[in-house]
Amino acid sequence: MDIRSNPGEDAELCLEVAGPEKEIFFDPENTKAAILTCGGLCPGLNDVIRGIVYFLDDWYSVNDVIGIRYGYNGLSSNPFSPPVQLTKEYVSDIHMSGGTILGSSRGNPPVSLMVDNLLNMGIDMLFCVGGDGTLRGAHEIAKEIIKRNLNISVIGIPKTIDNDVPFVYRSFGFRTAVAMARDALECAHIEAKGAFNGVGIVKIMGREAGFLTARSVCASGDVDYCLIPEMEFPLHGKGGLLEHLRRHLKKHGHHALIAVAEGAGRHLIGDTGEKDASGNVRFNDIGKFLKDEISKAFDSWNEVVNVKYIDPSYLVRSIPANSEDNIYCADLARYAIDAAMSGKTDMMIGYWHGTFVNIPFGAIGSKKRMTGDCKLWMAVLSSTEQPIDWW
Repeated sequence: MDIRSNPGEDAELCLEVAGPEKEIFFDPENTKAAILTCGGLCPGLNDVIRGIVYFLDDWYSVNDVIGIRYGYNGLSSNPFSPPVQLTKEYVSDIHMSGGTILGSSRGNPPVSLMVDNLLNMGIDMLFCVGGDGTLRGAHEIAKEIIKRNLNISVIGIPKTIDNDVPFVYRSFGFRTAVAMARDALECAHIEAKGAFNGVGIVKIMGREAGFLTARSVCASGDVDYCLIPEMEFPLHGKGGLLEHLRRHLKKHGHHALIAVAEGAGRHLIGDTGEKDASGNVRFNDIGKFLKDEISKAFDSWNEVVNVKYIDPSYLVRSIPANSEDNIYCADLARYAIDAAMSGKTDMMIGYWHGTFVNIPFGAIGSKKRMTGDCKLWMAVLSSTEQPIDWW
């Protein structure tokens, strides 16, 4: 099939459909599996953990499974906490809770040390659940294992609330997050309508991609402005956000609702200059910046404005998965186990063109981005009041 990770790319890849093989590589009675979760929280992490434990036992009779605590730190020489034995009884109801029972962390210990510890623990297959940084780490672990000619399978299960991993049409927990973000938008809309010239601002997660913000806007139907990282919107001047907002309030019932991704507006406010443990640049608060700029502009015009700013980021990502994501997480877990048991390694489970596929880590490439002519952005423009020429 013709695969285009980003618009304009000409790369063609033939992807292997995920699923069980006729023969398995590992002997179930002598196989030990390990699971770890890294990076930020996301709805469905516990579902994936539960699915791996259940399907390993039910489908392949593998019941020696451990949970590595606090991400890659758990494979270091001085982990925060020792591994925990995972049984069906231990994980039976964890899908009812948000977060991850294994904990999470950012940053990677030396790859050679992590592989040494996998050997010391007798691990045959490692399931790494996380975003692009986690998948890069898993790729390095797999390469070191291959270099040493070891029989350890490394399988990635992509996790990102931003929905920006290539070859993953939607990441697990994304639809749950959209529903929660939509609720936050509705709260802000009610607040905005309750005051004269009321303006509600909701900051939604999305460092470099605006998929979550855009989907939430379409789900809401009440948002007037959708600001995402891919778009450098103007702030000042006749065609800028402030003047447009001023006209909108006079024309449309004296209230407005703005949805802004956390990574939007970097052309206006820059970065903090700091980085987290994973090397991600820490952003300045675009929501607070917009609140202050709107207030200053209306003060300069001697006009009343009431701005309410809501940041539901941690509420959106820490809730349990909804029923649709429950099913999707179970599918990802099952296909990851099929890949590992057949001896595959250095790969992740993707979902592309409605099909679960095996994606080599080396083929992942750059993150997905929205474009000004994609169907999702067309839906956003039809739902909001913002100018088409801001992109």
